[in-house]
Amino acid sequence: MKTSDFYYDLPPELIAQTPIEPRNTSRLLKLDKISGEIEHTSFDNLSSFLKKGDCLVLNNTRVLPARLFGTRKDTGAVVEFVLLKQKGVNLWECLAGPGKKAKEGYEFEFSAELTATVRQVLPDGNRIVEFFPKGEFFSVIDKVGQMPLPPYIKEKLEDKERYQTVYSKELGSAAAPTAGLHFTNEMLEQLENLGIKIAYVTLHVGLGTFRPVKVENITEHKMHSEHYVISKETADIINQTKQNGARVICVGTTSCRTVESAYQKFGEIKECTDDTSIFIYPGYKFGCMDGLITNFHLPESTLIMLVSAFAGYDNTMNAYKKAVEEKYRFFSFGDAMLIL
Repeated sequence: MKTSDFYYDLPPELIAQTPIEPRNTSRLLKLDKISGEIEHTSFDNLSSFLKKGDCLVLNNTRVLPARLFGTRKDTGAVVEFVLLKQKGVNLWECLAGPGKKAKEGYEFEFSAELTATVRQVLPDGNRIVEFFPKGEFFSVIDKVGQMPLPPYIKEKLEDKERYQTVYSKELGSAAAPTAGLHFTNEMLEQLENLGIKIAYVTLHVGLGTFRPVKVENITEHKMHSEHYVISKETADIINQTKQNGARVICVGTTSCRTVESAYQKFGEIKECTDDTSIFIYPGYKFGCMDGLITNFHLPESTLIMLVSAFAGYDNTMNAYKKAVEEKYRFFSFGDAMLIL
């Protein structure tokens, strides 16, 4: 298939710029992956589509406020750094821009509590930067850093916690697993009271999640690698759900990629810590996932390809067309789909 097969027209005004309040009042498009039938409802009505014994798999990663604006100590020039990957104690691989102002040896001040020195310029243009925090690094970053919001969100985020899920726990993502933003603590509690199982995985979302597909033939696209963790408790819950004939419903493409990566490796879900660069597109045979809750994704992205693999290409593109017609809100702060 071609990348252009996954294109759809999206009026810019449908790209959600701010999160909805309360979280669980966004709209929900329910798609039947067999018949292609579509139902329009709201997210707080999710429980009516679930059955006792079903398992929701949630990604409990937490977004690092990874955007840092530093002032060069010698000239006062301002440079933006984005933390990408930890390389050692207070040593990080970063994006830096403008690059000409962040050469090897240059020193930067971010606040009274944080300074840094560029140690190395890598062949791809990324920088290795050593940070000098006054206190524990992540505590300082939490105060100084800004959320690395996707480029299509232009408005300032008033509350950093609105780009975190209510159950976020493990710090390390460059972007939120956005399907989870719709849940409130009360809603999760209600679902558990109805006999719905909740299982947590961790997959740290990399900035590669926003990388466009630049090849014409999708099979030639190289996926970025992301780190994931599945606990024994979660593996047991998911395997038991499958054995009972109930459904495993992933909340977000990251949860899907996590459980499918483990299933591809072991033929079941096992406790593991690994990296995955799994690329799911039409023709993929799902081993674990029976249902998916997800937001509406960018045209020609690997995420709309994953949705098409699960719901069927025609069903997916038709659902997106209907969502545009019905003026659903798109992307990270937008509305949700439930595919069963």
